[in-house]
Parts: sequence; structure tokens; C-alpha cells
Amino acid sequence: MKNVTLSATAGKATRRTLLCRTCYGIVTAGLLPATSLAQAAFTWQQIKDKFEAANPTLMAAQLNIDESRASEITAYLRPNPSLTGTIDQINPLTTIQSPVSGNSVYRPFANSLPFGSVSYLHERAGKRELRLESARKSTDIAGSTYLDQERSLTFTLRNAFVQTLQAKAVLQNARENLDYWDRELTVNRNRFKAGDLAQVDLDRLELQRVQFESDLETATVNLRTAKIQLLTLLNDRTPIEQFDVTGPYDFIDRLAPLEEFRAIALAARPDLKAAAQSVELAKTNHQLAIADGSTDPTFSVDFARNPPIPVYFGVSVSIPLRIFDRNQGEKARTQIDIGRNERLRDATLALVFSDVDSAWVTLVSAVNLLRPYRDKYLKLAEDSRNRITFSYQNGGASLLDYLDAEKAYRDTRLAYLNLIGSYLSAAAQMNMAVGREVIQ
Repeated sequence: MKNVTLSATAGKATRRTLLCRTCYGIVTAGLLPATSLAQAAFTWQQIKDKFEAANPTLMAAQLNIDESRASEITAYLRPNPSLTGTIDQINPLTTIQSPVSGNSVYRPFANSLPFGSVSYLHERAGKRELRLESARKSTDIAGSTYLDQERSLTFTLRNAFVQTLQAKAVLQNARENLDYWDRELTVNRNRFKAGDLAQVDLDRLELQRVQFESDLETATVNLRTAKIQLLTLLNDRTPIEQFDVTGPYDFIDRLAPLEEFRAIALAARPDLKAAAQSVELAKTNHQLAIADGSTDPTFSVDFARNPPIPVYFGVSVSIPLRIFDRNQGEKARTQIDIGRNERLRDATLALVFSDVDSAWVTLVSAVNLLRPYRDKYLKLAEDSRNRITFSYQNGGASLLDYLDAEKAYRDTRLAYLNLIGSYLSAAAQMNMAVGREVIQ
């Protein structure tokens, strides 16, 4: 009787311990952050915002603009004045007789002549203003260069985003194909049990499942790889299992005409703007070279004593004679630099048209391929598979026809998903070509 009582008491203690542990687990799970329990799905705009805020390459490029702005301060500084002090005629052997004591007193500075002067270089021909204008235009170029680098990096980011969406779509398609084949295997296993299917045919159907499993594993690896690339661009250390993206995975079959994309590119491309700004900077530098060839006088004020004159002062102007050096070489160099930058601007303009035309052709080609897939081939492949499947299950088609129909549907569906990925990549290429997002 005593043993029974002890066993009942131990059972109650065990249940109480399990209840406490369960409550503790529930409370702990409630205190965990939501991000550790579910994936965070980001849209393209959210991904882009995170990229602009955290990408180290982009942040380093931003500092170039700050450095250029700091150079504007240096460019507009005035020349520092010069202070000169001199004491002449110091005689270390000079002694004089003191009128009070009559003794000789050592006075080495008794006959010295102190002299001091202050001089200032006056810049003429607007040199400071031209230096400031040149520095400001350099800052504008740095800003345009930053935007151009951001354009290139955003294209890379967009491609990684598209690849992730494509990998998700392919993975979902692989899962659906595997689920469909498992249902077909269930039907054929029942046929085999009923004696309506040979063992060898069932074995071939079972072996076919390996291909579906392989497609699923490949799609899973591709998705994880795409997420890794995207997280690298974001400089994000979020675990892959807790990171996801979302967005439309489809195409738009209505495209604007080529001339509209060209006009947008001429107005928005930052590298074209930087090339035009470089021409203006070269012109300003040429004006500065001409100004540097002008004469800058130096004004001085001096003061001294010269016994019996206790104090005097004077003024002077020093004017260099620009006989040989009139900054001829720099004038010629900056004039040539204007022409060089104009040629580079023309080359950039040609590159803009080339980029837009290439992106437009790629985009049109992708749309032309996607339309028949969407309107005809996808439905045709599915109908063909369903009919061959029904015919095979009722003895009207061979196993080879059935497997071929299944493979044709799987290949058609995969090709359609890959074509959408190509379209979205072409859209990203067009956005890069025109300098801003015109196709979402």
C-alpha cells in the first residue's frame, strides 16, 4: 500500500514538471522576435532602400562627393599675408658709460636698427572665383559619377532580385511536378494491384520520379545561391531561412516605342550628364589658366627706426614681370582638354543610344517569345499531357507516349518560367540603359 502511494505521488510530480516545462516553452516562444519564427519577405522597393542604406561600395562612393565639397573650401581661400621682422647692426662689443655710476655698461643693441614689414599677394582676374567654380563643377561631376555607379550597382541588385524570384518560381514548379507525379504513381500502383499494369511499366514510372526529385533539389540549391548573392549586395547577415523576397513574376506585353526610351535616357543618364559637366569644367579650367597668366601684385607695408629718426614707415608694391612665363603651356593644355572632353561626351552619347537600342531589342524579343507561350503553348502542353494520361490509363496510349507528354509539359513550363526571368532581366537592362526605372 505504501509503494502504491509513493508511485502516485511521483506521477503527480512528473506531471507537474511537464506542465511547468510546457508553460515555460510557451512563454519563451512568445518572447522570441517574430523574425526568428518566420521569413521576412521584402519587396523590390524595400530591397532597394536597404541596399542604398547598407551597401559599403555605395557608401564609399558617397564619400567622394564629401571630399570634393571639402576641396571647395580650399579653392576659395585667400592667400595668407606675410610678416617679416629684422634687427640689423647688432654689435656684441658695444659698451657705453652709465651717466649715473660712470661705469661701462654692455649694450649690444644700442645702435641696432629694427625693421618689420607686412605683405599681401593680391590675386587679380577672378582667380579665386574661378577656382571655386572649378571646384564646384568637380563636385557636380562627383555627384553624377556617384549616380552612375549607383545605376550600375542597382542593375546588379535587380538581376540578383530577379534571379531569386526566378529560382522561387522554378522551385514551386518543381514541387508541383513532384506532387503531380506522386498522384500519378498512386493511380498506377492501384492499377498494378488490380492487375491492369505490368511490373516493368510500374518500375519505369517509379524510376521517373528520380528526375522530379533531382529538379527539386537543383531548384532548392539555386534559390539558396540567389539569396546568398542578394544578401551579399545588401551587406546583410540574416540567415537564409529567415530571408525571402516577393514580387510579381510576370511580363507586360505592351512596350513604349524606342524613341521614348531614347528621350528618357538623354535626360536621365548620369554618365552622359557627367560627360557634359566635364566639358564645362574643362572650359572653366581654361579660363583659370588664362587668369593664372595675369600679374598679381604684392603690397607691402614696412616700419623701422633709423636714428635720429625714431620711427618711420613705408609702402611698396611688387609686380612680377610676366615676360617669359605667361602660363602658355597650361593655356594650351586646357584648350586641348576641352576638345578631348567634347569627344568623350560624343562617345558617351553614342554609348547611350547603343545601350538603349540593345536593351529594347532584347526586351522585344523576350516579349515576342512569351506571348505564344502564354496564349498557346502552355495550354497545349497541359491539354496534351492530360489527354495522353487519360489515354494511357485506359490502354489507348503507350508508356513511352505518356512519358514523352509529361516531359514535354515539364520542359514547356520550365521554358516559360525561364523566359519570364529573361524578360525581367531585360527590363532591368532597359532601366539601366535609360538611367531610371521605367519598367517595374
